Amino acid sequence: MGNTEKFCTIVRQRSKENKQAVSLLFRTGLTGQIISVLRQELDSLIRVIFLLNQTLDERNHLINCTLTGQKWKLKSNGKVTDKQMVELANSLHGWTKSVYEFGCAFIHLSSFHDYSFNDPFENLEIKEINSIKSHLNFYHGFPMATTLTMNSISHYLPMIFDKIESNLECYVKELEEH
Repeated sequence: MGNTEKFCTIVRQRSKENKQAVSLLFRTGLTGQIISVLRQELDSLIRVIFLLNQTLDERNHLINCTLTGQKWKLKSNGKVTDKQMVELANSLHGWTKSVYEFGCAFIHLSSFHDYSFNDPFENLEIKEINSIKSHLNFYHGFPMATTLTMNSISHYLPMIFDKIESNLECYVKELEEH
C-alpha cells in the first residue's frame, strides 16, 4: 500500500469513528460534543482539499508528514496553517469557514460551552446568522423564519455531519485517483 492509500485509509477510519460518535452523541443529546466532532470531520475535509490543490511533489511530502507524525510544512514556503486551509476550502464551498470557526469554539474552552443558559447564536452578528441560516436552509431545509439557536439546529447536526462526510469521501476518492 502506498502512502496516499495509507493516508486515505486514516481519513476514512477517522470519518467512520466520527460518524459513530455523532450517532451516540445525538442519542444522548450532547449537542456541544457533536459540534466538536463536526469540527474534526471538517478538519479532514480541509486537509484533503488542500492536498488536492498542491503539486504532486508537495502533496506527497505533506502526506508523508502525516504518516511520520510531523507538522505540515510546504517544501516551497514553510508552515501550513489552519487559516490557509480553511480559506482555500471556503473559496470552494462558501460554508466551510463559518462551520469551522463555530466548531473551534467547542474544541477550545469558551463561553459557547454554556449553551444551555446562554445560546452562542445570540452573540453572532446578524450577517453571520443569516449566512448560517441560508446554508442550513439550502442544504438541509432549515426554515428561514426559525430563530437560529442551539436547540433549533440540534436535530440538523447529523445531517450537517453527513454532508461534510459525503463531501470528504468525494475528495478522498479524487485524491486516490490523482
